[in-house]
This record gives sequence, structure tokens and C-alpha cells, in this order.
Amino acid sequence: MKPLPFLPQSCYAFSMQITVTIPDEFAAQVQARGLEPQSFGQSVIDDAVRTAPKPIPPAKPKMDIDEFIRRMSANSDKIPQLPDEAFTRESFYQDHD
Repeated sequence: MKPLPFLPQSCYAFSMQITVTIPDEFAAQVQARGLEPQSFGQSVIDDAVRTAPKPIPPAKPKMDIDEFIRRMSANSDKIPQLPDEAFTRESFYQDHD
């Protein structure tokens, strides 16, 4: 097997035989357009295989821990001081039965 140009070197192409039963209604629609169902299905598969996948966008650069902490604490002086009781399990679920 040979590697495909749009895939990483660790990926390889393989071939397989697929047998598909085409519903009569679909076959009639394809034949009404002057095409043969088998050749139409094969052309759809061939087009899908030839189409290269969309490239994955580059990952955002990782933020270092110092920058993360600076951003998290940027407006910390505006956060009101709350008593410890404000963070109990009961306080989170006081509106639930």
C-alpha cells in the first residue's frame, strides 16, 4: 500500500469491496436522469474518496501558568467577599426539594 498525499505518513490507503442493495425508488430516480444506479453510486463514492479532508486549523498556543493566573486574577478585586457559609452544599441546593 502507498501513503496518500493528503494523509500523514502513518496513514495508508486500503481497498475493499462493498456490495450495496439500491432501493427501487432510488434506482428509478437515477434512471429517470439517464444514469445507471451502479455507476452513479460508484461516482459518488469516487468523488468522496478523491475529496481531501479539510485541514485541521493550527492549535492555539498554550498559555503559560503565569499568564493564566494573571488573567484569572485581573478583576479579583471586584469580587465581593462572601462568608464560608455561602459555599456550603446546602446553599447551592437551597432552591431544590
